[in-house]
Amino acid sequence: MHKKPDHVIEIFLQPGDFYFGDKDTRIRTVLGSCVSIIAWHPQKLIGGMCHYMLPTRGQKRHGELDGKYADEAMELFMRELHANRTKPSEYQVKLFGAGNMFPQAGHADCSRCTPEIAYSKPEGACPKVHCRNRQVAYHLVQKHGFTIHAEHLGGQGHRQLLFDVWSGYAWMKHVPAGSVIPIVEAGQR
Repeated sequence: MHKKPDHVIEIFLQPGDFYFGDKDTRIRTVLGSCVSIIAWHPQKLIGGMCHYMLPTRGQKRHGELDGKYADEAMELFMRELHANRTKPSEYQVKLFGAGNMFPQAGHADCSRCTPEIAYSKPEGACPKVHCRNRQVAYHLVQKHGFTIHAEHLGGQGHRQLLFDVWSGYAWMKHVPAGSVIPIVEAGQR
């Protein structure tokens, strides 16, 4: 187990954010139908996380890359890999998110949302955003030569995610849709 550094930079990713850091970094986020891709280099102890909202912007990009789109978030990863003189095959990748946030509205997962479909159709074959987000994650990781080491995609509800770059460990808490989380008011125990 890797020792926690004395000085840790804590980064919280909002939807559309991307961050790449070194061994003094911890990255957190909360996911619903969005997806986070984590890439970690076990020898250099560098890595990053994105929090994308949609597979693609669907039109020609003008200006800066925007991490809210999966394809552009992957371009941000590739820029960091190039800057650090590393290759995708050297990284361990973990995928999280793509939760169905509205199952009661009839937005169930469908049988068309498989990695095999995603590999052949980068835009996704499903009209549901959580399914398309999951499909495009598989597609982009394979297209760029990464290897998936862990994943927790799909299902219902949201996830809280934490990634320690110094160790490569990622912790995730999954809260199913419709779960009741007790709230204690001030003065109550």
